[in-house]
Amino acid sequence: MDSHQDEWRPLLLDDPRAVKELLESGSVRRSLDTLDDAEPGYGVHVWYPWSGVLVRTHPAEEFRRLRTDRNRNKITVAEQRRLGGMRVGVVGLSVGNGTAVTLAMEGVGGSYRIADFDRLDLTNLNRIRAGLPDLGLEKTVVSARQMYELDPYLDIELFRDGVHPGNVDEFLLGGGPLDLVVEECDDLFAKVAVRERARAHRIPVLMSTSDRGMLDVERFDLEPDRPIFHGLLGPVSAGDLADLAPQDKIEFVLALFDSLSPRMRASLPEIGRTLASWPQLASDVTMGAGALADTARRLLLGEPVASGRYHLDPATLVTEETRLHG
Repeated sequence: MDSHQDEWRPLLLDDPRAVKELLESGSVRRSLDTLDDAEPGYGVHVWYPWSGVLVRTHPAEEFRRLRTDRNRNKITVAEQRRLGGMRVGVVGLSVGNGTAVTLAMEGVGGSYRIADFDRLDLTNLNRIRAGLPDLGLEKTVVSARQMYELDPYLDIELFRDGVHPGNVDEFLLGGGPLDLVVEECDDLFAKVAVRERARAHRIPVLMSTSDRGMLDVERFDLEPDRPIFHGLLGPVSAGDLADLAPQDKIEFVLALFDSLSPRMRASLPEIGRTLASWPQLASDVTMGAGALADTARRLLLGEPVASGRYHLDPATLVTEETRLHG
């Protein structure tokens, strides 16, 4: 068993003696100096124990300024700094893995809480940016590693049992309330429970589903009395959805996702029979992550983002009728 399989947080070293001891320990497989022209004592060494890589890079403020330099001026320096102070929660790290990594890559958030109870399986590799060496790892660990390899100065907290009634308020509020929740889990109970408590705490919720480019926006921060899921489920509460068999969930899924593609709609009756869960494609997940990150950035910067359901469906956007310069 890999002794590093549970490690997910890099070690930041600014003491030359600690760096020397690490190099002499034989643990370092690769050493990378991105500051060759800088004086020896400048910068910070970042040790990634799961890969055995040691990197010397810039101190936090300079690092973030340089790493996001190509965001300018689509994101101004002042906006980037503001986004870096935001707290973002991501629930569900299959579809949510791509979203969490995209948010971190764009610098939308500096503090994250990520939640999932599951481990990476071979069937996840059709849509999660990971590989065979990652199989068996917790999805929270895989996601945190990817995010920290982009920015070692992030603050990431793992909820390795997922979000459930016993910890949902801690997830939303612990260490300071979240500014935004991204909900991407498969469980109907958890979907509703997260929204019920987010609404109570006036935290907005975004969701991207991997079908027809659907994006949900629920501005509980502005509309604390707004019905969850736009009222599509009626008066149903989280408790009503606990411990349902797959076949018993279909009516709620059809009510909740009222504009499914024909192939997705035809797949639902097969869940629990010929399908383990609903199908998801990498193209859908990747497109959804981009749309959600863009929406999250604009929402967190105070730009107009209204509650509702939106579709970025390539099947309707890339057609003979919409073609230009044919």
